[in-house]
Amino acid sequence: MERLKLYIIESYNELVNKVTWPTLSNLQGSTVVVLVASIILALVIFLMDVISKGILDQVYSL
Repeated sequence: MERLKLYIIESYNELVNKVTWPTLSNLQGSTVVVLVASIILALVIFLMDVISKGILDQVYSL
């Protein structure tokens, strides 16, 4: 039980005093980057799916 209490105290101390939290503007910038990258990746996968479907439709129609 004593080890658990020490773990919680040390974890709290690290989160409060040692962790560098991002500012709101940094967080918003990172969020925009992730959203744009996700949209681009989704579009690439969508295009690959459409192209492969077209190819397979041509193959199976033979």
